[in-house]
Amino acid sequence: MPPTSGLPADFLFGAATAAYQIEGAVAVDGRGASIWDVFSHTPGKTLNGDTGDRATDHYHRWAEDFDLVAGLGLDAYRFSIAWPRIQPDGRGAARPEGLAFYERLVDGLLDRGVQPVATLYHWDLPQALQEEGGWLSRETASRFADYAVRVADVLGDRIRLWTTLNEPWCSAFLGHGSGEMAPGLRDGESALRAAHHLNLAHGLGVQALRASRPDAEVSVTLNLHTVRDAPGSKVDGARRVDAVGNRVFTGPMLRGEYPADLLRDTAAITDWSFVHDGDLAVIAQPLDSLGVNYYHSELVAPAPAGESADPDAMAAFPGCADLRFLPYEPPLTDMGWNIDPDALEELLVDLHTEFPGIPLMVTENGAAFPDVVTEGRVLDDDRIAYLSSHIAATVRAVNRGADVRGYFAWSLLDNFEWALGYSKRFGLVRVDYDTFERTVKDSGIWYRDLIRTVKAGADDEG
Repeated sequence: MPPTSGLPADFLFGAATAAYQIEGAVAVDGRGASIWDVFSHTPGKTLNGDTGDRATDHYHRWAEDFDLVAGLGLDAYRFSIAWPRIQPDGRGAARPEGLAFYERLVDGLLDRGVQPVATLYHWDLPQALQEEGGWLSRETASRFADYAVRVADVLGDRIRLWTTLNEPWCSAFLGHGSGEMAPGLRDGESALRAAHHLNLAHGLGVQALRASRPDAEVSVTLNLHTVRDAPGSKVDGARRVDAVGNRVFTGPMLRGEYPADLLRDTAAITDWSFVHDGDLAVIAQPLDSLGVNYYHSELVAPAPAGESADPDAMAAFPGCADLRFLPYEPPLTDMGWNIDPDALEELLVDLHTEFPGIPLMVTENGAAFPDVVTEGRVLDDDRIAYLSSHIAATVRAVNRGADVRGYFAWSLLDNFEWALGYSKRFGLVRVDYDTFERTVKDSGIWYRDLIRTVKAGADDEG
């Protein structure tokens, strides 16, 4: 097990999920359609035509799943609320059935001694709002704030930790730049416009949460790119990717400004006229913590000769068409990503140095591997090694001064992995997609034992 000395006594160990990836029951109790329902049902958009229609059937099996959460000894469980269950058309009164479902979830966690951590938006925009412009429309940011209030008014007496948005970079740049994710648009200006409106939604959402529940602790979760220039590279590729991959969000959210180099790098793509007077003051709301999702690192270099005109290679990074990410060096996960725990350590330390007043939480970290199932046991030593090395990296960051308050493994359950369908398994718990049988993997048992060891040590020190 990794050394854990130095972690604060109230450090949270948890696991995370997202509504569309696990809930299923997409037409139950008045839930409206989301952009992921439409995207996944569009031929050619997901592997094997997989959809989240059934997912892991968590909607009906949440009690069983929360018994697993309790059995793993988790301090906290991070889940997302499906906007279309609350407001099927993205506006108007909240559906009682939708709120009641999440009340059951929250009460079920509290009854088991587990702290609920709620994410308001994990990519499932109501399709009705998409048809009115989606994140290309400023109005969607206002709709999000209204939705946030309606949720917090009912659940805010039992939920202390809130996250506005999960990985807005994916929503903006994979959803509107490369088209890999819903809604599947492919346009650099649209990606930047969507990013701004997501930033605005975050700011308005923070205001709405605090207006409803002044004692709410509010965060946002960003998948920050850990990118370095390839050895010998003579271009500032890492800086440029950092601008459009990271600082497009940390700049306005944490500094109240878009970085000058980002505006300069993208001037040929947009004039940023969608940023209105007063927007940045709304976006830069004080936060109680910053969520960090980390899986792998990147090396960037100039595009090889003859490839600079490829419009698809860097479509998710407007202004970076002349750059390329280098192939990963093994070992690799089943996603084809490299394994670089040192980059997580550096990311956490760098964030603490740059934004010293904001506590951090690792809100997603994990790996997909091809599990081996034998005699009722799920052997996943590679996942154990991945989790161990990255928890150790988190501990090293804490011991270097980073104010990290928690670590959430991705994911509690195997689930619908977006455009890759059901082909990749990240869970601490294996799900048989035919029978929905759950089996705790060796990694889940290892994580449970780690948490017990940490708690026992804390008790001894106390």
